[in-house]
Amino acid sequence: MAEWFVGPIMDKIINTCSNYLEEQVGWQTGIKKELERLQENHPKIQAVVFAANQTLISDQNPAFNKWIWQLRDAIDEADDVLDEFEYMKHKEQLTKNMEETEKRKFMSFLFESPRKILKIGERVLKRDPNLKRLEEAVQKLDKVSADVTNFLYLLDIAKQEQKELEIDLYKTRETGYLPKNDLIGRRKEKELVMEWLRSPSNKPRETDLYRNISLLSIVGYGGMGKTTLLQHVYNDEITQEFDLKMWVCVSNDFNVKKVIADMLECLKKKRPRLETLVALQGKLKEVMSKKFLLVLDDIWEEDEEKDKSKWEDVLAPLASGGFGSKILVTTRTDSVALMFARVITKKVEIVKLEGLDEVECLQLLNSHAFAGVENPNNHESLRIIARDIVKKLLRSPLAAKVIGGVLNSLDFDEMRWREVLESNLLGQNSINSILRLSYIVLPNHLQNCFAFCCMFRQNRKFDKDDLVRMWIALGFIQSSQGMIIEDIGGSYFDVLVKKALFNKVGYGYKVGYYYKMHDLIHELASNFFAQVCGKLVVDEESSLKISETIRHLSIPTCPDILKKIEKLKHLHSLFLFYEESNQIFAVHLFKYSKHQDACAYYTYILVNWK
Repeated sequence: MAEWFVGPIMDKIINTCSNYLEEQVGWQTGIKKELERLQENHPKIQAVVFAANQTLISDQNPAFNKWIWQLRDAIDEADDVLDEFEYMKHKEQLTKNMEETEKRKFMSFLFESPRKILKIGERVLKRDPNLKRLEEAVQKLDKVSADVTNFLYLLDIAKQEQKELEIDLYKTRETGYLPKNDLIGRRKEKELVMEWLRSPSNKPRETDLYRNISLLSIVGYGGMGKTTLLQHVYNDEITQEFDLKMWVCVSNDFNVKKVIADMLECLKKKRPRLETLVALQGKLKEVMSKKFLLVLDDIWEEDEEKDKSKWEDVLAPLASGGFGSKILVTTRTDSVALMFARVITKKVEIVKLEGLDEVECLQLLNSHAFAGVENPNNHESLRIIARDIVKKLLRSPLAAKVIGGVLNSLDFDEMRWREVLESNLLGQNSINSILRLSYIVLPNHLQNCFAFCCMFRQNRKFDKDDLVRMWIALGFIQSSQGMIIEDIGGSYFDVLVKKALFNKVGYGYKVGYYYKMHDLIHELASNFFAQVCGKLVVDEESSLKISETIRHLSIPTCPDILKKIEKLKHLHSLFLFYEESNQIFAVHLFKYSKHQDACAYYTYILVNWK
């Protein structure tokens, strides 16, 4: 599914064209009706596109997916024409400024007047090619937009699908129940958490509000097994020494009153019938004088200061907890761990979860793939296929579980197992939903920036300033009054780092820090955004299958590649990865593109391969 700034771009098209209406005599008729219809359909379009972004509905409905791309094509076409208008406007102004001197002001006026009259005359007669193109683009957009009413019914379906998806995703996280399978591959991390639970708390200072409480954060990407790890810890006999135990799944829909009510329900086995925050806080404080263990699972971050204030409201009743009380937090980002440490004024303690090693990942996959099988060794050919599959799962425990479950449902048919091996393993909905959740919680202005980064090769080191300049060149940065656009772009990147979508990996003498996208994030994101951003790799046959909807493409400097890109009529940017010895390829490409209509609006950016 393609996500883009449908709201801002349509606003720009409608407003700019409306301004032309006031200026251009030739536009006083038919085009006005199209713009009025666009204005009317605009909210409906935004609602439908937003619903599609939140769910997998476009992947499951070919007609809707086709309409979405027709809409985007029409919007992009109109936007391109408006960009050209803007360019011509600046060019005319520059020419005018150069021509106008004090000595020739009067003569210039006499000369310009007939030209202006002629220009208006051309527009009245609709001979102006630029206006004609814009009129056709608006009419095309109007025609596509009119079909939005056919898809309004999908809004309710999308909401229901999203609700069911979230229920499936979180139903095993809402309690600290013990999973059916043994813990595989997290023995070391479990022992670290257990040791922390056993360790005596530091002697409290009387001035500390949360003097009796210790905090430990479990940090890792989605699907790394944070919840599973703590479910095993929560059910270990060591936790019996706590007088009170609470498990709360927070997720990305954080609500202060709901979290407190969930805590009370854990303690009382009954949902409290209290509505106000003060009443809930008071009720919780009444029962929190004893030593407790609290697990807060799956905490996200939206706005650090606002979140800090909300968590202060949640944790305030816990200040009266008994000496030795412990709070365990799971999150995807270090910033959440830091925020919690600030709330209860404790030092930051973190256990990081990375991917499993290949042996552990295979063991986990086999435990699901051969579930119910008395002797898996009797299926040696399938075990060999399983070993090959694991090599493609990027050490993800979630992927091992999901793919293992898929294999188990295939009746141990070797041919069908091989089909799984040759398929897009990380494209499974259950896995993709993890990335989708990471993506849809991003602010709109960051979504295109993140998607764009997927066109670069895996393990690429990103320089922050270089990446920001690319975003600026492609129009991804929303200008803000009084702020330098490079600073705005830099703040965009900082948020992506904070959300753990990029990791700081090293330091360069001239450029400062380098950043990388985690292999799992890169692979999942590349699959997720394949219709928008892609890359051609000479030695990979699969890379030749580039979607016709592609907007941003990276290619190596290989002469054979030119014929493959000439059919990409919606391409907006082309990135050339080159070595110094092959820079001449860029010159040939620019000459070639002059003869290709599809290449007329490319943004070219040369990027050194090294």
